Amino acid sequence: MIEVLVAVVVLSIGLLGLAGLQTVGLSHNRSASFRSTATMMTYSILDSMRANRTAAMNGGYNIVIGASAASGSAIAEQDVNTWLNELALRLPAGTGAINVDNNVVTVTIQWDDSRGISAAQRFILTTQL
Repeated sequence: MIEVLVAVVVLSIGLLGLAGLQTVGLSHNRSASFRSTATMMTYSILDSMRANRTAAMNGGYNIVIGASAASGSAIAEQDVNTWLNELALRLPAGTGAINVDNNVVTVTIQWDDSRGISAAQRFILTTQL
């Protein structure tokens, strides 16, 4: 009878450990999903900038984190507005920044990952147009 009781206790501890492992795995999976989304959204705005290279080189896509895009009819303004809206929809508290310096573009995406690895995550990509 004692052997059965000990076996049940050991099995219970093992199952609790397995449940904790599953919980941690799910939170890391969610964080990885957000990072993949940030990567995809970075390449999306870069494709738009390459399609409208003249406006990009003239600073039409420049924006800082937390700023709202200008509400104009220019293609660059529409691209940035669409991009910022997609960031807000796909990432929790998602926002972004774009800086064009000569031919070098730095895209920064920031989001809240408090349910995952840490409170704030930031993805930064630097490339040439």
